Amino acid sequence: MMIASKNAVLRYRIIDRCIRSTAFPFPSKQELREACEEELYGSVSSSHICDSTIEKDLFAMRNEHDAPIKFSRANKGYYYEDANYSIDEIPLNDKDVDAIKMAANVLYQFKNSSLFKNFDFAISKILDRVNISDNINDEEIENFVQFEKVNKIQGSEYLETLLEAIKNKKKVQFAYQSFSASEKKLRRVHPYLLKEYRHRWYLIGKNELKNVVQTYGLDRLDELQMLEDSFTMDNSFDPDLFFKYSLGITANVGHPEKIKIETEELLSKYLLSQPLHLSQEYHGEVNGKHVFTYFLLPTYELRTQLLGFGDEVKVIEPLSLAKTLKEICENVIQKY
Repeated sequence: MMIASKNAVLRYRIIDRCIRSTAFPFPSKQELREACEEELYGSVSSSHICDSTIEKDLFAMRNEHDAPIKFSRANKGYYYEDANYSIDEIPLNDKDVDAIKMAANVLYQFKNSSLFKNFDFAISKILDRVNISDNINDEEIENFVQFEKVNKIQGSEYLETLLEAIKNKKKVQFAYQSFSASEKKLRRVHPYLLKEYRHRWYLIGKNELKNVVQTYGLDRLDELQMLEDSFTMDNSFDPDLFFKYSLGITANVGHPEKIKIETEELLSKYLLSQPLHLSQEYHGEVNGKHVFTYFLLPTYELRTQLLGFGDEVKVIEPLSLAKTLKEICENVIQKY
C-alpha cells in the first residue's frame, strides 16, 4: 500500500468533511479543490493544488481507506454511499499507536502548567481511544523506550498570562532577579515571544525603561501582572531572525562572527549527524583534522558547548574566542 504524504492525509480529511457536510452536500471536484486550497494555504488558487491531485486523492481514499465515494450525475457532485462513513473512524495501526504513546509521554512533562491544565484529561482520552492504556506512565513502554525525566518547570504557571498578553499586545510588569543581581527589580515589558530552551521557558520582550529587547527566564520572574496599557510591536523585531545567529537563548548581544574549529574524527561524525547550528559548514579533512565553520554570536552557550567537547575540538577563529577558552581551561587546571 502506498504511504500518503502529510499533505495528502490532510487533504483526505478536508475532502471527507466536505462530502459529509449536510449544509453543502454533493461538492464538486472544483469545490473540493477550493476547500483544500483555503484550509491549507489560506486562499483559493490553482497554483497550489490541481484537479488531477484531487482525482488522485479520491482514488486513494477509495482504494486505501475503503471510502464509499460515489459521483451523483443528477447533483453533479460527490457523496458517500454509506452515509455513516467517516475517514476519522479508520483504526490506527501499530506505528500510529506507538507514535501517540511516545508523544504523550514527552508532552506529559508540562502537565503542571496552567496553559495545559486540561492536558492530563485530553491525553487520557486519546490513550483510551486507541486502546493503549489509561495510565500515561504505563511502565510497559519503559521496557522499550526511556524518556528524559524532567522536574516541574519553574515559571510555567505564568505561560497562560504571558501568552494572552502577547496575543492582545498588553504590557506586563513583574519583579525580576537575574543570576548576577543580588535582589529583584521591577520590570515593565512589552512581551513579544515565548521560547523554550533546555526545559526552561523564557520571555523575549522590550524593556520599556531601557527601550531594548531582552530575554527573561520565567523561573526568575515573580509577581506577574498583565496591565491595561497596550503597546505597539517594534517593526524591527523578527522572531525568526532574533535567534538566527544564537546557540541557545542569548541573542541581540554583539555581532555574529565566523567561528572556525578543528575536530578529531569521532567528533566530526557526531557533528555531521547532528549539526551544532544551522549555519554549520563542513570543509573536509585538513592535516588529519576535520574543519567546520559557523556564523554565530560568541555567547556563553557556545563557549560551554565547545568546552564540553574537551580535547576533541580546537577553535581556530576568531582568536578572541580561542583566547577566552584557553583562559577558562587554565583556570580549570588551577582548581585541580
